[in-house]
Amino acid sequence: MPMFKLDGKEVPFQPGDTIIRAAARAGIDIPHYCWHPGLSVAANCRMCLVEILPEPGRKALSLDVLSWDPASGSLRPKRKPKLQPACQIPATDGMVVLSDQSPHVLEARAAVQEFLLLNHPVDCPICDQAGECKLQDYWLAHQRTGKRMRDEIVHKPKAVSFGPTIVYDAERCIVCTRCVRFCAEIAKDPVLEKRERGNLSEIAVSPGRQLDHPYSLMTEHVCPVGALTSKDFRFKARVWFLRSARSVCQGCATGCNAWLDFDPRYQRAYRYRPRDNEQVNGHWMCDEGMLSYRSAHKERIVDATIERKQVRVEAAIARAAELLSALPLERSAVVLSAQHSNEDNFALVTLAKSHLGIGEFFLAGKPWGEGDAILRNADKNPNTAGANDVATTTPPRPFDQLVQAIEDGRITHVIALGSAVPMDDERARAALKKLRVLISIATWDGALPACGTVVLPACSWAEADGTWVNAKRIAQRSLRALQPAGNARPGWELVARIGSSMQFPMKWARLQDVHRAMAPEAGAIAAPSPEP
Repeated sequence: MPMFKLDGKEVPFQPGDTIIRAAARAGIDIPHYCWHPGLSVAANCRMCLVEILPEPGRKALSLDVLSWDPASGSLRPKRKPKLQPACQIPATDGMVVLSDQSPHVLEARAAVQEFLLLNHPVDCPICDQAGECKLQDYWLAHQRTGKRMRDEIVHKPKAVSFGPTIVYDAERCIVCTRCVRFCAEIAKDPVLEKRERGNLSEIAVSPGRQLDHPYSLMTEHVCPVGALTSKDFRFKARVWFLRSARSVCQGCATGCNAWLDFDPRYQRAYRYRPRDNEQVNGHWMCDEGMLSYRSAHKERIVDATIERKQVRVEAAIARAAELLSALPLERSAVVLSAQHSNEDNFALVTLAKSHLGIGEFFLAGKPWGEGDAILRNADKNPNTAGANDVATTTPPRPFDQLVQAIEDGRITHVIALGSAVPMDDERARAALKKLRVLISIATWDGALPACGTVVLPACSWAEADGTWVNAKRIAQRSLRALQPAGNARPGWELVARIGSSMQFPMKWARLQDVHRAMAPEAGAIAAPSPEP
């Protein structure tokens, strides 16, 4: 593989790579604002300037510049090397590049920083971007000087609503045009544009439009400063109090890799951010996915019930085991869930198929919705493929067939995982109420737990480790961020405790125990590929 040297380090690159792209791939940060690995190159911030040393025997590129001479108190001509933007210059084999080791580059970065901050308001204490702002980081790293300009700054519009999700502050904007390029190139909706020139430049929404496409929250995410803020996250939390957990988006079957940001003090999730994965979602997420973090707290089931009366989890497990012991197999069915992890579904399959002898399996989940050719999948469930895979030789049938069987009187006893149903809710509830026994293991309110004889509270995706299989059949792991709400327990644990109460060999105490049990039949979906 071809190599070049960056500050004395060997950096491999692929054909077509620019200096900054190859450096980023190697884990080396060249300061930048306007460059983004998923967008076209604008080269308008000049923060990524580097010095490229000439090949042996060739003269270095240089420029005559005016430099301030403190001794004489005047500007004097001085010859300096010509610096070049790392985002535009292709990497070539054997080239030698200086970044942090070049005094000329460091001087240029300080100058660029000072230029960008000339009209920037000093409102970091009230800015939502504080703590993760490149202007702050690079000021500390490359400038650390006070503001020399004493004139009144150029004032621009503040707190401008761009649409239902985004607020714009033109005074904080450095006009990097990331948001403009994202809308045009990724979202395929060129709703934003750059207007005016010089220090009057700002971003605006096209006349008669608003920023309302399905990827509007990503325009805020790609902003490197505090110019764009999300109405959902705005003034909600300070980022230095938040922690991040690797997660898998729960919005649809695409299974975008994400960071779940949460405050451990209050055990509350505050936002989803995309986690780069070229195989799945690249650098992006849709609005629906970025807002799906809310389900960690919304409409939760946190207590066990028997016949609508709140009881201890242990009592509900004992009652479930008692009812299952007298199960009429020919009239019994199992409902798997496309909303729950592979581990939860496998536990239920094991209990029903291997120990109870039930052969009727059905699949529940959210109804399908809109999709697109970018990221959004019409299947609004994160684990449809995984729920089908864990059933192995007995693939689950559509949920409407279960409803029909209940209406016909062929099914009277059901064990169900999950909450939502992929059909008319009223018809489903009317049918489920006809069941003699419905044991529901659920995380959220829905048709299934609403009709449950025994309801057991299951952890959400944010409260338990688990694996999920997306529409491309890629198995991915999500890690626990929050403590279980109320009396909730992992779904697989509740099922295992029911099995143990019935003297079945399901003494699973840890997730690893479930994975060992899965290995012979469904091990592939319990052992996802390494994280990017």
